[in-house]
Amino acid sequence: MTPLIRVAGLTRHYQMGGTTVRALDGVDIEIEPHTFTVVMGPSGSGKSSLLYLLGGLDRPSGGEIWVDDQRLDTMDENRLAVFRRDRMGFIFQSFNLVQSMSALENVAFPMQFAGVIASQRKERAASLLSQVGLADRSHHKPSELSGGQQQRVAIARALVNNPTLILADEPTGNLDTTSGVTVMQLLSDLHRGGRTVLVVTHDPRMTRFATHKIFLLDGKVVSEAEYQSAALEAPQVPSD
Repeated sequence: MTPLIRVAGLTRHYQMGGTTVRALDGVDIEIEPHTFTVVMGPSGSGKSSLLYLLGGLDRPSGGEIWVDDQRLDTMDENRLAVFRRDRMGFIFQSFNLVQSMSALENVAFPMQFAGVIASQRKERAASLLSQVGLADRSHHKPSELSGGQQQRVAIARALVNNPTLILADEPTGNLDTTSGVTVMQLLSDLHRGGRTVLVVTHDPRMTRFATHKIFLLDGKVVSEAEYQSAALEAPQVPSD
């Protein structure tokens, strides 16, 4: 099977003061279609850098990025924007909702850029909010919703273009335990519905839903055994 995602020799380096930070340092991965892949790593491991590069939201320092037979690292910004709009759905830890808009308006908003007429935008947004269990909250603004509800609005918004690939950056990071499980189950449902889902997280509960796991340490892919060994060796933070 041809991979949906393939990266080869991927690097992302940047300067911090006089120091070169190697966020990603020669990463090679392949992700097949219709899989649920969880990328695990502690803070600073490079997992969010990887997600942003795969989504065309950042540029690599070196290497190749192929998504759905398209090479992202050589695309100009306009082609990247169209590719993201047509093929990908993004879910962020901080929700990224427009505070002045209702849930319905937040979900409908991206469809304006695809030229969808207003009545169809409203109908599809309402259908997606119903799909994530928020039909009765469609006219509430983000400030009137819980963190878990806001994340479900963000998931509905990510589905407006019917993407084949969903990229999620720490989607449970700002949620309580119960809301986090609800979001995990929603992502799992989307995978079972035929989509490819890639989640970067440090939440080990997410691996229960994964078909594949990738472990990152210091910008490099490591085995699960290496990852667990490093976790055991990490200094323990005293509890209050």
